[in-house]
Amino acid sequence: MDIEQFRKAGYQAIDRICDYYYSLQNRPVISKVEPGYLKQHLPLTAPEKGEDFQVIADDYQKFIVPGLTHWQHPSFFGYFPTACTFEGIIAELYATSTSNPGFNWTSSPACTELEALVMDWAAQLLGLSAAFLNSSGIGGGSLQTTASDSALISVVAARSLYQQTHPDAKLEDLVIYTTTQTHSLGLKAGLVLGLSVRALEVKSEDRFSLKGETLRIALEEDEKQGKKPFILIATVGTTSSGAIDNLPEIKAVVKDHPSLWIHVDAAWAGVAMSCPENREKCFLNEINEFANSFCTNFHKWGLVNFDASTLWVRNRKHLTDALDVTPPFLRSTHGDAGTVIDYRNWHLALGRRFRSLKLWFVLRSFGAEGFRAYIRRTIALNQQFADFIATSDILSLVTPPSLALSVFRIEPKRNSPDQVALSTESLNSLNRLFYGRISARDDILLTQTVLNGVHCIRFAVGAARTESSHIQAACDLLHTEAKLAIEAWEPTTTEDSK
Repeated sequence: MDIEQFRKAGYQAIDRICDYYYSLQNRPVISKVEPGYLKQHLPLTAPEKGEDFQVIADDYQKFIVPGLTHWQHPSFFGYFPTACTFEGIIAELYATSTSNPGFNWTSSPACTELEALVMDWAAQLLGLSAAFLNSSGIGGGSLQTTASDSALISVVAARSLYQQTHPDAKLEDLVIYTTTQTHSLGLKAGLVLGLSVRALEVKSEDRFSLKGETLRIALEEDEKQGKKPFILIATVGTTSSGAIDNLPEIKAVVKDHPSLWIHVDAAWAGVAMSCPENREKCFLNEINEFANSFCTNFHKWGLVNFDASTLWVRNRKHLTDALDVTPPFLRSTHGDAGTVIDYRNWHLALGRRFRSLKLWFVLRSFGAEGFRAYIRRTIALNQQFADFIATSDILSLVTPPSLALSVFRIEPKRNSPDQVALSTESLNSLNRLFYGRISARDDILLTQTVLNGVHCIRFAVGAARTESSHIQAACDLLHTEAKLAIEAWEPTTTEDSK
């Protein structure tokens, strides 16, 4: 493909992307294909001779698009919001057009300097302390692939620091703390690094938030047994329920355990702190006071196309001490002088993508005001849904709504105090049937979860094209499906008041 052929193909690609978004409202949310469908249409080996590009582009429309789940669909309420803005698409195009591995400043000064700049922009947008700014020269931020990578990097840094300050500690005695509602990133970090992971229990009466007392007891128990807890992965906005760990209580406990690194995972919820009214409930003051590292994903609820996980650390030296590997061929005059950031020492890989271009395009295009307006709008849409659930006679919230997430289930209200309530087992059976009906549809997508033995359903708002009418349509659909589920359900256990 020469330059002019590329120009023609590029124009067509943009036209087709625009047509896709015009048609998105009328598409099913969930793909209707069956497992293995693509092997029926594509050869099992690469072609020996190059093919005409128009045929390839048409095959994308014919075979790939039908196999997509449309995360940007206005009736997509599953998992978490995933950003896809036109600004991000254009930035991605520019970034890939000048492929720069960005492993040190010399390899691409713009990649390094823009990342340092926009990470400070993002930190200030969220209200993070100046201690986390790259401009501080001590702390700083960098763009990672996902929150799982950000957590893994933080665990590596925390382990390195702990071993420096406790040289007699054995690797097999080190323990990562998570909670029973922490994302799987905690367990995965333990698997990758060969470290023990202890999940601290959180309770429904505490809204699935980690309490300080639970942490204190665990620390005392492990220390008596010779274990060495060295990091706690606390969460602001858990995946299942949107729970926020009790950082004020955790801060009080950590004062007596200064060797415990606190990593705050705010993967989907952290961007809500761009709105000042959300900062207190997200414990921003405590994050600024004592967190060692903080992560949020702008590629979820933050309008920036995947991938764009932002990680800040209070002391960058803890990262570079753990991850700095500089062979002669990577040395440079500026790097040796310490006058530039070499971001390869802030993550596991050597090369890195030009992710900062996306963040720069989006923040400039929307502005802080537009960014906050989007966050507030989606929170208001979730409140519309939560208000509907609160007035329903058959649906009930399992836990209070958290920002743009609500968790609910069928729980028919009793008409009189003498009416026997359904047992937990019976309600779980009924709600599994209810979710089965919802998941069989292709015009809406929600996801399920289990909260301390309670089967329930998540409703996450965040698609940029979701409007009030889509929320109302979802409410009507869920009410109808709930009634049908109740009619079709046959209890297999004795109904009681458990």
